[in-house]
Amino acid sequence: MPINITMPALSPTMEEGNLSKWLVKEGDKVSPGDVIAEIETDKATMEVEAVDEGTVAKLVVPAGTEGVKVNALIAVLAAEGEDTGAVAKSGGSAAPAKAEAPKAEAPKAEAAKAEVAKSEPAAAPAPKAEAAPAANGHASGERTFASPLARRIAKDAGVDVSAMKGSGPHGRVVKADVEAAIAGGGAKAAPATKAAPAGAPAAAAPAPKAMSDEQVLKLFAEGSYELVPHDNMRKTIARRLIEAKTTIPHFYLTLDCELDTLLALRTQLNAAAPVKKTEKGEAPAYKLSVNDMVIKAMAMALMAVPDANASWTDSAMVKHKHADVGVAVSIPGGLITPIIRHADEKTLSVISNEMKDLASRARSRKLKPEEYQGGTTAVSNLGMFGIKDFAAVINPPHATILAVGAGEQRAVVKNGEIKVATVMSVTLSTDHRAVDGALGAELLVAFKRLVENPMGMLV
Repeated sequence: MPINITMPALSPTMEEGNLSKWLVKEGDKVSPGDVIAEIETDKATMEVEAVDEGTVAKLVVPAGTEGVKVNALIAVLAAEGEDTGAVAKSGGSAAPAKAEAPKAEAPKAEAAKAEVAKSEPAAAPAPKAEAAPAANGHASGERTFASPLARRIAKDAGVDVSAMKGSGPHGRVVKADVEAAIAGGGAKAAPATKAAPAGAPAAAAPAPKAMSDEQVLKLFAEGSYELVPHDNMRKTIARRLIEAKTTIPHFYLTLDCELDTLLALRTQLNAAAPVKKTEKGEAPAYKLSVNDMVIKAMAMALMAVPDANASWTDSAMVKHKHADVGVAVSIPGGLITPIIRHADEKTLSVISNEMKDLASRARSRKLKPEEYQGGTTAVSNLGMFGIKDFAAVINPPHATILAVGAGEQRAVVKNGEIKVATVMSVTLSTDHRAVDGALGAELLVAFKRLVENPMGMLV
């Protein structure tokens, strides 16, 4: 009996993936555990192993196909003794997931516009009676684009802008169009609607809507831009950022931390690192960065303030027993947050080497889902770019994220005297449902104490 191979769900949130490469061809024999394909998810490229034994009768979805839905048929195996030709003919009849193979050239604006229109949700059915077209040739109710000056002149003169035919770019109504309409005595504004009777409830104002893709493109001249379609990673980032900012009540706390003692300890620890042999020769066993020490300090601060080491759900507060710290890593096309598990229990050298490995595999999209999903908090560091301070967006299901700025020399007052110190500003974003103001402040103070007294991270 033919064996169907379907697009696997490589993570709990995966809905579709790109079949980037087949590692077998039709006629090849495969056994359980053989790697047969590479699937690209929103965050990583992962290998898919065969579960059954058989001969590849048909590759239903070609390599390079994008947007293949989970559980869609991608290949058919013939079991032992079966005719692969017959299996291919019968098993290949199932329609593959609706997807497009990537093209070598970037899509032109017109093709992209059509694709955008296809992807938009279907509009609500229109009423049976069709609206009559307006005088300017646009359908009734369609937005008319006009310059601010043209709108102001039209308003003062009682002229209806929507009844004009614009002579500007893309039919935009400009000052000359309004003046011509006034001189001609036409395009008078529509009479005001009758006031609602006293005591009648006022109609709710319609919720503002984002401009559609077509409306945005109309604002720019043809040929003045290039359309770059979103990949799965960028779509996922956009979706999760909207989720975070519209469902999580953020609030922010900022503190300055002095780094001089931490920097001195880091120098001593790196100088004391043992030497090990590698393929490239001898190298220190570890090389600590400030970010490694920030990760450790954040993990230990969460353990010192356990009520802040939590995640919000509608039914209960999730209190975590360990501090699993995600670290934002920039990669081409977006970012990913690999996680240092049990960072509160690991030494600085282990955190440093683990972070280097995770970051390297993140940039080549080789992380496994369990290496970047979950976690109890996150750290985002832009200090290497000279950013002084910023506020990061919480990554669900976390209740906190720490934004780390650059360490810079500043004038500080100590015992009534002005001194120079290396100072780093950090901002804690918190989910106010799970972490209140005082609790967030307690967490940030615990972090500051560890950074300014870093020997506490070694014991």
